[in-house]
Amino acid sequence: MQVTIDDFRQLLGSGGVLAADDARARRGGIYHEDNIAAQAVLRPRTTDEVAEILRRCNAARQTIIVHGGLTNLTHGADTRPADIVLSLERMNVIEEIEPLGRTMTVQAGVPLQVIQEAAAAHDLMFAVDLGARGSCQIGGNVSTNAGGNRVIRYGMMRENVLGLEAVLADGTVVSSLNRMIKNNAGFDLKHLFIGTEGQLGIVTRLVLRLREASRSQSTGFVAIDSFARVPQFLKHMDRELGGMLSAFEVMWASFYDAVTTPPARGKPPLPGEYPYYVLVESLGADPETDAARFEAAMIAAIDAGLAADAVLAKSQGERAALWALRDDVEQMFRYGRPIIFDVSLAIAYMEQYVADVQAALSRHYPDHHMLTFGHLGDGNLHFAIAVGDTGESARRKVEESVYGPLMAIGGSVSAEHGIGLEKKPYLDWCRTPAEIDLMRTLKRTLDPNGILNPGKVFDL
Repeated sequence: MQVTIDDFRQLLGSGGVLAADDARARRGGIYHEDNIAAQAVLRPRTTDEVAEILRRCNAARQTIIVHGGLTNLTHGADTRPADIVLSLERMNVIEEIEPLGRTMTVQAGVPLQVIQEAAAAHDLMFAVDLGARGSCQIGGNVSTNAGGNRVIRYGMMRENVLGLEAVLADGTVVSSLNRMIKNNAGFDLKHLFIGTEGQLGIVTRLVLRLREASRSQSTGFVAIDSFARVPQFLKHMDRELGGMLSAFEVMWASFYDAVTTPPARGKPPLPGEYPYYVLVESLGADPETDAARFEAAMIAAIDAGLAADAVLAKSQGERAALWALRDDVEQMFRYGRPIIFDVSLAIAYMEQYVADVQAALSRHYPDHHMLTFGHLGDGNLHFAIAVGDTGESARRKVEESVYGPLMAIGGSVSAEHGIGLEKKPYLDWCRTPAEIDLMRTLKRTLDPNGILNPGKVFDL
């Protein structure tokens, strides 16, 4: 049995099918140079339509690649000419906001920023936040277990999903739209689909956990003169703020210099003479009291020698300017096309780990550029590394320089971006054979014909 594109036109209606030529007009991702190569892009509006697409494709052994906002950084949504793309862009409805229970039920194609704004209109907050908020879709955030800026307080995407609906490879709809925080009635099946990169099923609808909107926001920017004081400053602020610490973003001098000098538009809030800079923020409920508490904590940190210099945002404009420095990831490209990394490790190992990576790169490429930054409070570091050579051999040397030192310290090659194709060769550097075998068992059980996002994460 084979499927043809005409098979789906009647099912999906006007605009529901983009043929191969129209697919090629679309870019394959946020930093992709190539356009989409596929037989077609299918754009369903409902779970039932997704289920029927999968039933037909599974019977024909037709491979399916799911597309959300295409902000993935590990080639997790790459396609081949024989694939069919299933885009969730038209499944973009917020179905319900329940203020008393603090939940929101949405379709998977709703952009993250739309969800944040809808929650705010009800004086609530959806806590997950990341730089691609305007483009990424919530289904993709769930499929990769996205992290972002507030993980230190609110956790990853996994902690902010109460229930979901997903379609298995054979078209079976698993509807587990739980609205309760506590529900221990059997297996929590949503975790089969959170962080599994579309390998086990396609997420179509979600119940999200909302929080009460914060009424205060205090933001500071700190210069620190040694790495040993960075985690000490983290512990100090966490303790003094009594649970209100919501962001702890660290910039190494290389990154700070890149985002505060032309052609970057950012202006340096502090002199560029220190090795580390921290953007720290708290969210609370009492603007006057919380601001005083935040300022007192910052002053105490300076008095204790934990911070060498600091500024406090006195307006929303100043706060936005500080966050714009952290979010100016376009500066990663100022030294040529970089290789972007997203790793996780214990804070205790970070200083030596970064030095080891730098030393390994210097042996291969003495004139390399490495920008280092990340959500240090939750153990997540990012590198943008340019070595002047974009060939595969150079990429392999750089990847081994970054991932190699992680093995001895129990780190992960992916903190929040997923595995996709890019990190697939290194999955066994941070996961045991037994773990990977279990992943394969789940894949074979739920997708025996291997039609969902084939070739990504691991080989069967």
